[in-house]
Amino acid sequence: MANHDVVIGKNHNVGLSQNPKIVAGCNHNVSKTQNHEQNVDLACNDEEMVLGQSHDDDDQEDDVNEYEQENGLSAEEKPENEGQELPLAAETEELDVSKHNELVVLGHQELEENMELAVVQNQEMGIEPADDMDAQHSQLLLTSTPVIQARTLSVSPDFELHVGQEFPDVKSCRRALRDTAIALHFEIQTIKSDKTRFTAKCATEGCPWRIHAAKLPGVPTFTIRTIHDNHSCGGISHLGHQQASVQWVANSVEQRLLENPNCKPKEILEEIHRVHGITLSYKQAWRGKERIMAAMRGSFEEGYRLLPQYCEQVKRTNPGSIAAVYGNPSDNSFQRLFISFQASIYGFLNACRPLLGLDRTFLKSKYLGTLLLATGFDGDGGLFPLAFGVVDEENDDNWMWFLSELHNLLEINTENMPRLTILSDRQKGIVDGVEANFPTAFHGFCMRHLSENFRKEFNNTMLVNLLWEAAHALTVIEFEAKILEIEEISQDAAYWIRRVPARLWATAYFEGTRFGHLTANIVEQLNTWILEASGLPIIQMMECIRRQLMTWFNERRETSMQWTTILVPTAERRVAEALERARTYQVLRANEAEFEVISHEGTNIVDIRNRCCLCRGWQLYGLPCAHAVAALLSCRQNVHRFTESCFTVATYRKTYSQTLHPIPDKTLWNELSEGDANDSNVGEIIINPPNSLRPPGRPRKKRVRAEDRGRVKRVVHCSRCNQTGHFRTTCAAPI
Repeated sequence: MANHDVVIGKNHNVGLSQNPKIVAGCNHNVSKTQNHEQNVDLACNDEEMVLGQSHDDDDQEDDVNEYEQENGLSAEEKPENEGQELPLAAETEELDVSKHNELVVLGHQELEENMELAVVQNQEMGIEPADDMDAQHSQLLLTSTPVIQARTLSVSPDFELHVGQEFPDVKSCRRALRDTAIALHFEIQTIKSDKTRFTAKCATEGCPWRIHAAKLPGVPTFTIRTIHDNHSCGGISHLGHQQASVQWVANSVEQRLLENPNCKPKEILEEIHRVHGITLSYKQAWRGKERIMAAMRGSFEEGYRLLPQYCEQVKRTNPGSIAAVYGNPSDNSFQRLFISFQASIYGFLNACRPLLGLDRTFLKSKYLGTLLLATGFDGDGGLFPLAFGVVDEENDDNWMWFLSELHNLLEINTENMPRLTILSDRQKGIVDGVEANFPTAFHGFCMRHLSENFRKEFNNTMLVNLLWEAAHALTVIEFEAKILEIEEISQDAAYWIRRVPARLWATAYFEGTRFGHLTANIVEQLNTWILEASGLPIIQMMECIRRQLMTWFNERRETSMQWTTILVPTAERRVAEALERARTYQVLRANEAEFEVISHEGTNIVDIRNRCCLCRGWQLYGLPCAHAVAALLSCRQNVHRFTESCFTVATYRKTYSQTLHPIPDKTLWNELSEGDANDSNVGEIIINPPNSLRPPGRPRKKRVRAEDRGRVKRVVHCSRCNQTGHFRTTCAAPI
């Protein structure tokens, strides 16, 4: 049995005699505890033990097993005496066991130390003594080392099979025989397996061990009719096992995967080897895990099929949300999915900064795809995901579609759409999409993408740092000073930077308001959970995202209720720092609104009516700079009244005032949708998996040698034409 613990007392040695009768030890019953019925009852087509397979468990194994179940044949030739019951054992060779001596599976118990299974001269199962043991005593000692680890594991009990033992059906009979063979380290060969009979023998040539079970009339119950329990083979000598199928692996690790879905196939292999003494292939462990995970979360194909119903459930449980799935008209294969929850829409339009970041991450699921994200920022600087799009591949058309859906979302929910600032990596598809759907928006480079491209071209940390300093510079003078520093180090680097329009990335030249955000930084900040979700079936992935958002909304809402300040914590700190610096500044007042502020850095002009300062800090960040604070203090104004509303605690609470509601389990969708005409129509829509499929094998990785890390990229020079980028031998310039 899979995932069951066993206690065998110190005196519970199993005596195996040459007399073919089994003397049952005390309390050695065969039963399934209530807590583990579901583990045992998992049915699968490849549970039969197929002859002559090494159990690498590829697709052929499943095909052979299904053929056996349907036709009653093993991989061997069909026996000549098909219609006759095989005389496997004489009446005197039947097992003398009491009526209730069934296999016992006990849960949550530990294996006592020094537990031994002694096969004495009175061998119950007839296993011959090992050649290298003491012939005088003729006994085989099988010693089991105690298993010590954080969770209880399954160690097979004293598996006993006896005449008259009953099983609910043929699958249970095969399963019990399989588990017995694995526990006692011998392999079996199926002779006959159909709806009424099951016959098997020991796989070792010449070994007399055989068993025959048949169906009782009128009920699906199977019972053991005859058994010849003498082994002359001594068991298997290798570490593998023919009966250790993928389904057996799945049953063995089901409980562990329920507790820890992130358990790796390597850990599964180690556990099976430690507990059962079997060495399997990585592929078997991986497929066993995938089988359990598919039972837990549904298959990838089912996820696409249920997408229309899932979208309806999103809109039903979260009214005002947008959820739509689009398939390819030619074959109904999945193409696009767009989801935005009402709580996010309300929070962004009513309380967030008019700033959006666009990013994407590649999915790692069976059918690949790309997740597109549009994310705002709350008053405290935290990410505020607004919309999600899943597409079969990243291309210009899909970005245009995503931004069109985003535009419709904002246009429907507000009469006066705010003049947005959008940050992205400015690839062509995004640039065209922003220009078509948000013509009035300010579109700037996300500095993370720009700096990565710069780093690849000029692998110099000092140059990269100067690039960031130039991006942060508030004034044109400061910006140009940083560019000159870069030019002194590398003229090529300065030329590369000047080729990128400064109005797209430099704070000093950017026309929109970034509130200090130079990067969208979406995927990096969501990295802790978005990567885990990216490998799940599509509905499970979206549910993982929804649950994370639901948790965020609740936690941030509750946290903000504890704040007693006027501004959010990050804004309070910035204002406090400005207050500290402002105390040393000299302020001269020109009129009721205009001030001249003198400091050791120079002189700045502040206009409190228009909320601007010559240093541009007030305009760009939305919070009074030190010069503005000095001017406000001089005329006894409340500094907090001159901050943007998005930085107040009241507005922050409004951001997360709406609730993301849970979505019921998929088993309840049909019941909840009864009587709804729209939902009934949705049930007729079929979405097939996308055409893109992950190629077999391990993905190739571009590896960088350790000695090359941090090395400045060498610029090659042609001695023939005096140009860079190629050698003399490859020069194609005319002489």
